[in-house]
Amino acid sequence: MRPLVAPSVSVLNLGIGDFAATARAGGARAIHLDWRPPAADGESAWALARLFGDDSDKDAVGSRIDRANREAMSRLLDAQPVLVDVARRASEVWPDLGRTILHAGPPIEWGRMCRPMRGAIIGAILYEGWAGTPKAAGKLATSGEIAFAPGHHRGAVGAMAGVVSPSMPLFVVRNAARGNIAYAPIADGGGRSLQFGVYETEVGDRLKLIQRFIGPGLKRALSTLEGGLPLKPIIAQALHMGDELHGRTTAATSLVFRAFTRPLLDAGLDRRTVVAILRHIQSTPGFFLNLAMAAAKAALDAAHGVADSSLVTAIARNGVETGIRVSGLGERWFTAPAEMPSGVIVPPYTAVDANPDLGDSAIVEAAGLGAFALGAGLGLVTAVGGTAEAALDLTRDLDSVTLARNPAFTLPALDFVGAPTGIDVRKVVDNGVRPAIVTAIAHRQAGLGQIGMGLARAPMACFVGAVAALARALGAAS
Repeated sequence: MRPLVAPSVSVLNLGIGDFAATARAGGARAIHLDWRPPAADGESAWALARLFGDDSDKDAVGSRIDRANREAMSRLLDAQPVLVDVARRASEVWPDLGRTILHAGPPIEWGRMCRPMRGAIIGAILYEGWAGTPKAAGKLATSGEIAFAPGHHRGAVGAMAGVVSPSMPLFVVRNAARGNIAYAPIADGGGRSLQFGVYETEVGDRLKLIQRFIGPGLKRALSTLEGGLPLKPIIAQALHMGDELHGRTTAATSLVFRAFTRPLLDAGLDRRTVVAILRHIQSTPGFFLNLAMAAAKAALDAAHGVADSSLVTAIARNGVETGIRVSGLGERWFTAPAEMPSGVIVPPYTAVDANPDLGDSAIVEAAGLGAFALGAGLGLVTAVGGTAEAALDLTRDLDSVTLARNPAFTLPALDFVGAPTGIDVRKVVDNGVRPAIVTAIAHRQAGLGQIGMGLARAPMACFVGAVAALARALGAAS
């Protein structure tokens, strides 16, 4: 066989890498191409093929999608999210909210909710004063007197369980480029907080502190800043300081601490309030995450609703299901069972104690941050159980499922290239690369809080379903 693989023979190997090694051992020059078949069945694969552009036919379905994606990406990349206000109560933003509690992820009813989300809802009911004990709050939640809805349906996002009840203050982030607004609650602490399903007395006291002092104080401080506080420059600078803006927002939180110090002093607030606000920001390393989420939501909502576009405009998890939304497919959610994150879990807990993937915070990945910028957040690598090399490789790999690189969000460790941005459902299915998500890991029982950090993957079934729906909508299905 040796003459068949003489040095003059070059081999292009697809699929199993060992075949290339065998060819090299025989003396041939071999190049391995890391190719994977589309993550779809035969019929869906043919439909997928019709969704890619053809420069020779401007009226082809794929060409229409490409034009729509250019428009959607222009809106996403041009977005200018600015923190313009803090609403004193969610019910001021939505007067019709009534006894509705907003939650993270796609729609889900109480009977199917994971326990951390149920715990967060019990805590919200106690905070609102609708019940006096956890047992009574749980009974009220099952009575039908409380309505539940995704925060995304109101333009709001929340980390982990992500609950918003009527009395909670909200960050108000306006996209100065197009005028649309997104909302997020003020972070209520670290691993033992409402967003992890903890509803102990200390959590309730902290929520009241936010309602009475921190929210109104930040509102006063913002009133001294003409035009509000631009968030895009803070995100860009934090990427150069070791944040990836999901699991690690330490640098961004420090920048916000600095940005608010002078306005708080200029706002005429009493010393006790100023100290309480700065202490809350300083003691909450993830304080900026909710602002990053609202900024990402404002940018992606601007890109939503572009006819024919295959851009993912939301990824969200409720602890039971993961769902995505696509710009050209309206308000529909494409869902699949939420997967378990993998990473570092703090003893004495183990992987069997973890809850499936949870929270709206994957909105930052959809905007090109988090796992898509992990090459910038190398300080987070050991916390999620990886290596610096693997983090850089992940960012490079995720470039294969996106539509552009964001020139505003550059990654120093990758020679200052822009972060891969704009997930394309076609590319996810075609390349077989599922979007990665940096995530905290919650205990599956309510009340025990955060037990680790890691990475999760969005289920492929979400993207396969979206591709099939897009093909049907555009007449490309077989």
